[in-house]
Amino acid sequence: MVSGPLAVYRTAAALSGAVPLGVAARLAEGLARRLGPTLMKGQADQLARHMVRVHPGIGSDEVDALVRGGFGSYGRFWVELFKLPSVGAPTVGKRFKVEGYGHIQDVLDQGRGPILALPHLGGWEWAAAWLGRVVGLQVTAVVERLEPPDLFDWFVSVRSNNGIDVVPLGPEAVGRLVKAVRQSNIVCLLSDRDVGGNGIDVEFFGETTSLPAGPALISRRTGTPILPTAVYYDGADHHARVMGPIIPAPEVRLRDDLVRMTGELAQAMEELISAAPEQWHLLQPNWPSDLEQPQ
Repeated sequence: MVSGPLAVYRTAAALSGAVPLGVAARLAEGLARRLGPTLMKGQADQLARHMVRVHPGIGSDEVDALVRGGFGSYGRFWVELFKLPSVGAPTVGKRFKVEGYGHIQDVLDQGRGPILALPHLGGWEWAAAWLGRVVGLQVTAVVERLEPPDLFDWFVSVRSNNGIDVVPLGPEAVGRLVKAVRQSNIVCLLSDRDVGGNGIDVEFFGETTSLPAGPALISRRTGTPILPTAVYYDGADHHARVMGPIIPAPEVRLRDDLVRMTGELAQAMEELISAAPEQWHLLQPNWPSDLEQPQ
């Protein structure tokens, strides 16, 4: 008998599977907006600090609205993740639009896979579904290891069913991602949080923090540019924006180039997040000063 966190997620997946996608997404978004800030008070306070970083000086009512939006985005994300494996390619194609796909094609035309660096914004799983089922490309993504292991294994299976080649975060991840780029896979990296704690210090929304070095390191090893990308909710549909390339400079000392590229990526993600902060569902501490706050 399965119990604990895995049972909760499996139950949520089963319940979401019993109703149409649009209905399930609206229900999840509405419930998360209403209940999330109360049931997850610590995460709500954390998200509120992030929202003030995006819009310094905004009033408490505006902060509350953005926090509710962030929880709604989070709830919709999970339901759509559970439902996507059963969504056919025609529906994915109809409900997903891309601005800047030419940047992806430019890299593919050079015989390599692009590195898409994304914030925790909107429903990025739809990008993987669209790239795989509609365009016919292989998508590779890094995922954080979860505890207990059976929960992690279940999430790997869910994403595999969505057409994603999952690479667990760890010592072997960079090598596998370098190989994926050279095989012309699309590499997707969530890049607004340094999970490993050994990233690059940058200025991000007016405050110094650490962001993952992975995108820049893989870019340097392969000569492939980083493409800052975000996937936004657009009503019942999804809209992706792919920004212009951050290009490695092999003639520059490695450390200096990693710092430059990661700094440019931070600036790009500021722009992407600022376009729809109510869809940003980063609920964890992300700046040193967050750890100084009562949790």
